[in-house]
Formats: sequence, structure tokens, C-alpha cells
Amino acid sequence: MKTLKRFPAVDGSLGWYESMPVQRTHPVKQVTKNQYFDYIVVGAGFTGLSTAGRLAELEPDSKIAVIDALMVGQGTSGRNAGFIIDLPHNLDSNESSVLADTHIRELNCFAISRLDRIRQEQGDNVYWNQVGKYMAAHEEKHFKNLDSFTKTLDSINSDYEIVEGADLASRLGTGYYKKAVYTNGNVLVNPAALVVSVAKNLPNNVEIFEKSKVTSVDFNLKKLYFDNGVLTANTIILATNSFTEEFGGCKNKLAPVFTYASLTKPLNEDALHKFKKVSPWGVTSAHPAGTTVRFTSDNRILIRNSFDVLPDLLSNQKMIDEAKVHHRSSFMARFPSLDAIPFEYSWGGMLCMTMNHEPVFSESYPGVYAIAAMNGVGIAKGTYLGYYMAEMIKGNKSEDLDFILSNSNPSWVPPDPFKTIGARVRLSIEQRTAKGDK
Repeated sequence: MKTLKRFPAVDGSLGWYESMPVQRTHPVKQVTKNQYFDYIVVGAGFTGLSTAGRLAELEPDSKIAVIDALMVGQGTSGRNAGFIIDLPHNLDSNESSVLADTHIRELNCFAISRLDRIRQEQGDNVYWNQVGKYMAAHEEKHFKNLDSFTKTLDSINSDYEIVEGADLASRLGTGYYKKAVYTNGNVLVNPAALVVSVAKNLPNNVEIFEKSKVTSVDFNLKKLYFDNGVLTANTIILATNSFTEEFGGCKNKLAPVFTYASLTKPLNEDALHKFKKVSPWGVTSAHPAGTTVRFTSDNRILIRNSFDVLPDLLSNQKMIDEAKVHHRSSFMARFPSLDAIPFEYSWGGMLCMTMNHEPVFSESYPGVYAIAAMNGVGIAKGTYLGYYMAEMIKGNKSEDLDFILSNSNPSWVPPDPFKTIGARVRLSIEQRTAKGDK
């Protein structure tokens, strides 16, 4: 028996969730009694929902439970920047093999197609825009990172466009960036709306329990304990990302990093006049610690930056307010004429990283499986890892599954306090070197 001490929480005002156009169709159901399921998936994000969805397809007569400490859409899956990236995306821009990059692109495209089908079946407006993305730089010294990115794209025969100067400014509505690499396969969404839509699409043999935190676990007996009930299963899947260590798995493998975002109110008529020929867009920075920016379908601007390591996996309002100051500075640098546009929402969320950028994808205990560490690309990667976890549990074999297994060996991370100290030093250096791209 292991007692849990750290739990997911709502860190700030969750902009995507509060502004999403999708309506929930079912009231919140909590764990209130003892029940048995064939499968229990812990975590109702993209990874957990994908696992449950594929298990339901493979075994339609099984009883499947998905549980979450928060409501669907409030967790990490609903707090990211809303990029579904089709291309290999290593936040440190390390070299990797051409064959691996090609396979990752194929898996990402598979995930995008699956999510596209689901949201179309549901008929939900999740602000799905297949408009590509820009990797952009303000500082000329970061152009070398753009060059490294184009070399990877050339190696896998992927199309791209170099955009500079007035052309780039006219596309983005800001002249702040000097150079960018545009690729056309990325999809932009409201991530909270999309994850809610995915949850709504699950078949009737999948039961979702929200606002139901696991207080303790006994993996020998396959039991999960809650405040008001106990759930027992034949098989348990942990899709718990940064909280996976709390369950006793992935020891010294994960490096959770907190980051923060702010979302403006919808631009008013005067502000929109400056964007009258600008379509929704998304910019990732040429520097790993740079600012991510979006102009959304509902005429808002997203700013995401500021990084920290928080061992309790919990932020507070003071930290969010401090990050919001940095967001405002980054916003004004890029959009000085929009000084009258306030932020409506500001929040924190976690990137679950590993030292070598490989995810956790394994059987932690007999009949207990874990998926964690999307390394900054959770929508696509979580979707395909969840799908293939279900395939692995059912004993199905494929080249894709073999590839995933051979590339899911996260390297060792030192324990705390060394992990936190080392990570904070590295993040501090990275954020300083980002300079104008922060």
C-alpha cells in the first residue's frame, strides 16, 4: 500500500478551459462506491483518453474506467499552447537519425488524423486550424537554430518556407520577428476544448470519474483508494505524466518543469483593424526558453514563457502573478500598439521532461502500465502513445509499437535536491540566453 501526498490542482485561471466553445454533455461523476473494472486508466488527458478509447475498440465488451483528480480539460492536456505538431520536435534541437525523425512524423500525422476524425464525429468546435506554424527568431544569434531545423526538414524531405522582413510582419501582424521557418502541417486548437471532445467521443463501456483523486494504491491487489470508494481492476494504466513518481513508478526518470501562460481578452474592433488581413497563427521560438505566441480563432493573443522547477508539483498565485509580469513585457515588445488589451486569464502548467527526451512507456508492475513524459509535444505524442499502449496490453505487434518501445528508455535523473538545483541552474541560464526571444 502506498499513500499519495501530491495531487493535481488548478493553478490560476485556466484560459483555454474557461473560454472553450465546447459544451459538456454529462454532469461530473465522482467515485462514490466500491466497483470493479477490467481496465482502469488514471489520468483523463490525451494519453489516458487515447488508451481508453483504443482499449474500448479492441475489447468492446470490457468495462473501462478513466479517473482524474480534476475535471476533463483542467489538467495538463488543457493548459498547453494548443499546437498539434506533425514534425519531430526536440526542444534541445539535438540531432537524431533520419529514419527516427521520419517515423516520428508518421506517428504524429497518425495522431492528428485520429483526433481530426474524433472531433468531426462529435461535431464540436475546438477551433481546429490546420494553418501550420512558424519557428521564429528576433535575435540574429538564434538564426543558427533555424538553420539546424531546416537541415532536419531537408533530411526527411519535408517542405518549409523561409519568411523574413515585411512578408513575415504582414502574416503575423507584428514586425518583431526578423526571420522564421514556416511549416504547413501543424494544427492549432483550443486544447481544453479538444480533450473534452475526445472524452465525449468515448463509447458507453468507458466510464469517466472526475474530481476523484487517488489517495492510496495497492498494485499487488490492483486497488485504487479514494475518499469515498475503492476501484479494483484486472489492469491499471497510469497516464499521469509528472505525477507518475507519486504512484511509485519511474523513479529518477522524470524532470517536471512548470511554465506559465496568459491569454488576452478578445481584441476589440480597433485592435482587430490592425489584424484585418491576419489569419490565426502560432509561433514557437528558435530558442528553447523563448516565448510561444498565438493569435487565436477567437481573436485572442496567447503568451507562454517563464520556467521553474517546483518539487511539490504545485504553483501559487504569487508565482503566476510574477510570470504575468514577464508575459506583459513580452506582449508589449511584440504588440506595442495593443497596450489597452488586458490579459483575461493567466495560469501555470507542467511540461514533463526526461533527460534524453524519450518517454516512459512500460509495464511498471505486473498488470500496471505507465505512460509519461511527452517532452513538450503532448497532444500528438500522448495520442499515439496511448493508442499503442492499448495495442501492447492486448498483445498486438507492429513496426510502430517496436519503434516506440525501442525509443522509450528515459535516462537517469538525479534525486532531489540535486535534481531541482541542477534544473533551476540550467533553466536560469537558458532563460538569460533567450534575451529578445523571451
